[in-house]
Amino acid sequence: MHTGFADILDNFRLENTGVPIYVQLREQVLRALGAGRLAPGDQMPTMRQVAVALKIDLNTVRHAYDELERLGAVTLVRGRGSFVAAPPPRADAATRTAEIDNLAKQTIATAAAMGIDPTALADRIAALAQQKETKP
Repeated sequence: MHTGFADILDNFRLENTGVPIYVQLREQVLRALGAGRLAPGDQMPTMRQVAVALKIDLNTVRHAYDELERLGAVTLVRGRGSFVAAPPPRADAATRTAEIDNLAKQTIATAAAMGIDPTALADRIAALAQQKETKP
């Protein structure tokens, strides 16, 4: 296991917000990926390790890992474990635009469902992206 992942696992927090636990787990892993705390090839903890550490059902962790695999964020290798996936090869411009539009629509729908103004969310995303670019 990547030495940093134990620290990340220790920092996972499950909240009673009505958001399903598997979604909370999935989103926290995706944030760790986006922040660079997990890198392609890093081994993830086993599903059982996560379930024990967070005191949640193994099937909940399996659901989160399955979602992460479906999203292309992790690769499940039977008998070896789960690994952070390498980013996919760059798609052509039209495909990339369609992927960006799809993600934007999903994000807008999620924001609307949570009562968040999509314009305020877009401004915050731009600010966070700018912060990430200026960090060494």
